[in-house]
Formats: sequence, structure tokens, C-alpha cells
Amino acid sequence: MTYVVTDACIRCKYMDCVEVCPVDCFHEGENMLVIDPNICIDCGVCELECPAEAIVSGTTPDVEKWVELNQKYSALWPSVTQAGIPPADADEWAGKPDKMKYFSEKPGK
Repeated sequence: MTYVVTDACIRCKYMDCVEVCPVDCFHEGENMLVIDPNICIDCGVCELECPAEAIVSGTTPDVEKWVELNQKYSALWPSVTQAGIPPADADEWAGKPDKMKYFSEKPGK
């Protein structure tokens, strides 16, 4: 099973996870990242690096909607292999609940 990015990433998008991924499975949206489940090797390195604790195992209870979201948008958004600069207000958004209402379907840079 893959790891997935949850709504805790929205408007934080720290990108520490991108640098440690050995298989380049991250894709970038306008305000969050997702993991391509077809490329992820389930190593878990990214989960440890995420300051927002936005990455969880695909086997975590009630994670099905995040598996679907990651699968859908990893097919639409560009691959990202190098960490970019997080939003200036990322720290203000870290830890806020229910951020899905801020989700953007637009691809990243």
C-alpha cells in the first residue's frame, strides 16, 4: 500500500518530503502535494519528514478518500522532484483542521 497526503498539507506545502523521496512520487498542486500510488514504494521516509504531519499510510483507518484524491491528482498535476519554497504563511496554516474547503484543483508550477 502507498502513503498519501491529507488535507493537513493544504496551504502549508512545506515540501521537505519531496527531497527525501527515493522514487520521485510527488506531484504538485497549487496549494498542496499528492503522492502517485503507482510509484510510491511504501518506504515511509516522507512521513517522517513532513512538518505538518500531512502524510499517512494508505492502511490508516478512514483514509480511503485521501487515497482516491492522491490517485486522481497525481495523474493531473506535474511531478515535482525538488523542494520549492513553502508559502509565506505556511506556519500559520499548520495544524488547522478541516482545510479541504481551501483545496485547489489547479496544478502547481
